Amino acid sequence: MGQDQTKQQIEKGLHLYQSNQTEKALRVWMRVLEKSADPAGRFRVLGCLITAHAEMGRYKDMLKFAVVQIDTARELEDPDFLTESYLNLARSNEKLCEFQKTISYCKTCLNMQGTTVSVQLNGQVSLSMGNAFLGLSIFQKALECFEKALRYAHNNDDKMLECRVCCSLGNFYTQIKDYEKALFFPCKAAELVNDYGKGWSLKYRAMSQYHMAVAYRKLGRLADAMDCCEESMKIALQHGDRPLQALCLLCFADIHRSRRDVQTAFPRYDSSMSIMTEIGNRLGLIQVLLGVTKCWMIQKELDKALESIEKAQELAEGLGNKLGLLKLHCLCERIYRTKEQQRELRDHVVKFHECVEEMELYCGMCGESIGEKNNQLQALPCSHFFHLKCLQTNGTRGCPNCRRLSVKPGYV
Repeated sequence: MGQDQTKQQIEKGLHLYQSNQTEKALRVWMRVLEKSADPAGRFRVLGCLITAHAEMGRYKDMLKFAVVQIDTARELEDPDFLTESYLNLARSNEKLCEFQKTISYCKTCLNMQGTTVSVQLNGQVSLSMGNAFLGLSIFQKALECFEKALRYAHNNDDKMLECRVCCSLGNFYTQIKDYEKALFFPCKAAELVNDYGKGWSLKYRAMSQYHMAVAYRKLGRLADAMDCCEESMKIALQHGDRPLQALCLLCFADIHRSRRDVQTAFPRYDSSMSIMTEIGNRLGLIQVLLGVTKCWMIQKELDKALESIEKAQELAEGLGNKLGLLKLHCLCERIYRTKEQQRELRDHVVKFHECVEEMELYCGMCGESIGEKNNQLQALPCSHFFHLKCLQTNGTRGCPNCRRLSVKPGYV
């Protein structure tokens, strides 16, 4: 298969893919991969296969094609192709919750400077790295990366990237419980979709609606949460987007749990867990198990709650997800207080505070913890964040956290 024929077949596959005939598109692209003698065409078709498998939640296949694409890029000896293939490798590992590998591959991308295309990809690299740091609960570095990605988006007038970063920032502020910002950023993403997204994939609309649903639920606006989640789920079902279906089912379950309708919540959690297991989203599984635990606690089935916690703890430790561990210690504390088991209670109180220290989840001004309840937060240019009220009351001549880190212990 020559260069022109390769190009025609790739375009044919794209047309099928955009018409929701995904399996037919995959067959066309696989034929190109088997028969084409054009390395640049093979590189491009591998990119199509990586994107398609990512959206279907077939993350192991995505990774497999990303590895083949690296070899093709090396054959082409082009730094732009190599940067793009390392970014795809980083994204594949991000989806499989291999966050340390993601960060490592992102750093490799950033070291391959020198060409215009590579520099244009830096925003996407920063976004992927930010998502990985967030998965590890390293909040300052995550925020730093998201802000870099946002700067790249603004400088290059890349509205699609800006939309994706806004969704990630919504997730970031949901995790540290500034629900005003958790809603603001996905609403901004939805605005970008409405203003610029006529020719975009519907996944951008679906993702912004999903993140709005999560924020609305946290704010107790359950009817709004349900409306946004239903719209997101409708698009996810139309496009066979399994990862988003799993997230929407989790959100539906959480909404029912917030209404204390445990019997409706449980089957939604089960369906979400089934898809999360199938696609390998271990971070999502932790969230499902946290929801299931809270349902058992509502029903006062404390031993069943502890069983769910044990499964979630194993996953959180395996991923290095410190925020997940902190939440689990908090739930254990409540369970053991109810059971009046003082030794276990003390153990989890100590572990909870260790997690808070490790993640620096406290305000450097008032010393109170961050992420315990809904609070307005403000980040300084160094990406350390504080209670907004503390900054307004005390002002700042530089970051107290940075000052504390720069003080070296003296010799006695």
